[in-house]
This record gives sequence, structure tokens and C-alpha cells, in this order.
Amino acid sequence: MEQGQTLLRRIELYAGADPQRRAVAAAVGAIAAASIAISELIGQGALAGITGQAQGSANADGDVQKDLDVRADEMVQGALKSVPYAVLASEEAEVLVPGDPKALISIAYDPLDGSSNIDTNMTVGTIFSIIPNDPGVAPFTASGNCQLAAGFVVYGPQTSLVLTLGDGVDIFTLDRAARTYRLIRERVKIPADTAEYAINASNHRHWEQPVRDFVDECLAGADGPRSKDFNMRWIGSLVAEAYRILTRGGVFLYPADSRPGYGDGRLRLLYETHPMAMVMEQAGGGASTGRERVLDLAAKSIHQRSPLIMGSIDKVKRIELLHNDPDAASRTAPLFARRGLFRV
Repeated sequence: MEQGQTLLRRIELYAGADPQRRAVAAAVGAIAAASIAISELIGQGALAGITGQAQGSANADGDVQKDLDVRADEMVQGALKSVPYAVLASEEAEVLVPGDPKALISIAYDPLDGSSNIDTNMTVGTIFSIIPNDPGVAPFTASGNCQLAAGFVVYGPQTSLVLTLGDGVDIFTLDRAARTYRLIRERVKIPADTAEYAINASNHRHWEQPVRDFVDECLAGADGPRSKDFNMRWIGSLVAEAYRILTRGGVFLYPADSRPGYGDGRLRLLYETHPMAMVMEQAGGGASTGRERVLDLAAKSIHQRSPLIMGSIDKVKRIELLHNDPDAASRTAPLFARRGLFRV
């Protein structure tokens, strides 16, 4: 692809004359247009009346809504009005939003991931997943393998859009003067040997033993079974963590744990873990619950939760091994075994 190629040109070439691809392209274009408006709104912050304050209510998934959550959802839905879709699934909507039942696609999205960061001027984003509409199958009940396209937008120092159309991962950055996205990286591959991991270590006491084992291996550094020193990262924004992995490698863990309401993790399958898993795999990485591939999961409800471990394939596979083989930690790390470097 030509460096600097616009997103609109990219999706136009992808779509050709195929009706389903044209519907996918229309959806990506609409989400991109909404993201430009969201980026501008975020950039103005309190000057535009955006404070990051709670609205005094919870969304359909039980999370406290921020003012920008509501505004972003309105902007995405507004942009998608011109797109032929069968149904929409939004984090901010309790039920599916119906469209044209004869349309060729359905769309799931999180209009503003990481909104708890907005009042601290940190990175937030938009995540989306596009699936085929099969009249014989209830919407959003197939596995994540059915996705036609997926991606996310990062509202950071630059606004960038990450996109997979099922044939690799490309990254576009917003040209603010032209109000269009331009290609900056194509066929992105996740670096395999980066010694970084991201997890909220404050929850250590709640983790399952395999997660503790992996983190202990990383903490042991060059003297431990990983034979290298690791850095720990934690931003608290899924889009920011994913973008870092695409550019630098490493692994991100948001596992299930023993806290009430966290038995299946906290991320949502349809509009968070499914699209992120597609992006990761298309970039040569992996995405797992710890026990199984995320894309093999099928949702039973619109806001179903799922653990997510994503990033460099070797690290994802190691974490899966620790979950599925109880003796793996002792066999490869006898000095650390079940003791752990943390004391609980």
C-alpha cells in the first residue's frame, strides 16, 4: 500500500463491487467520521462542557456512565444512521438497537473505552466489531471467528485508527488539517521478544494461581525462568494497552479473579475482547482467556464478560500452559514453584 494512503481509499479498494464488503466499508467510514468528531470533543475537554463526571446513572453493563460516554455513543449512532445494518450492540445500550433485518452486517462497539481516564487527560478510545448478518442465526451469538472487520481508535497525542479487514492490520493517523485518516503503518506484526507485561498488580491476592505464577516468573527477572528482566506497564485503558503491544510487543492481562463480579473478568466479549482478539491474531499475536482462544467464544448475552490475555504469542501460550497444566510452573521454575514473590 502507498504510505499516506487515506483510510477512505483503503476501504474503497477493499470493497470493490462486493455488496457485503461495501457494507463493511460504509460502517468503517462512518465510525471513522464519528471518531474525528469525538477526537475534537475530547480535545476541547471542559471548554466543550466535558468534565469526565459521572452522570448519576449506570450503563446497561452496570458501569457508571460519564458525560462523554453518552455523548460519544450519540455521535457513533448518529454516524451509523446512513449505514445499512441489521442490529447494533453498544456498551451504552441495554438491548440491541434494530436496523434493517435484511442488511448484510451487524455492528458492536464501545463508544468510549477508558472513560474513567478522561478527567486525568489520559488516553481513551473507541472499539468496534463488524459481523455478517445471518437471518438464520440470532444476532451476536456466533463465535468471534465470524468477524469481517474489527479495530479501534486511540485518542492520545495523535488520534490513530487501527483496522483489520481480515488480511493483516494497518494503522492510520488523523490528519487534522484535512480531517482524514492517513496510513502510517501496514501489515503490522507484534514484536515477539519484548520483556513487558501489563496487569493491575493491586489485585494480586484475587488472581488464580496460574496468573500469579506468570507474574512471579516476570518479577524473578534474569535470575528466574524467563531469563530476562521485565518491565510492568498498566495504563488502565484497553485501547492504549493494545496500541502499545502493536508497536512494542509484550502481553496484557485482564484475567478472571475471585472478587464478586469478576469471575469472568470485566471486559465485554462482543465489543471489547472479540475485536481485540481479531486485531492481535491478524498481527501475529494471540488472545486467550487463559484456557481457550477468545475468538472461539460465542456470546450468550449482549454484555457477556470475558477474561483477556493478549499480545506476543509466546507469552500468551506460556500463560495458557500455566492454566491448563497445573505442574507447568513447578516443572520449569522449581525455585519459585508455588511460593510466589509476593506474600499474601
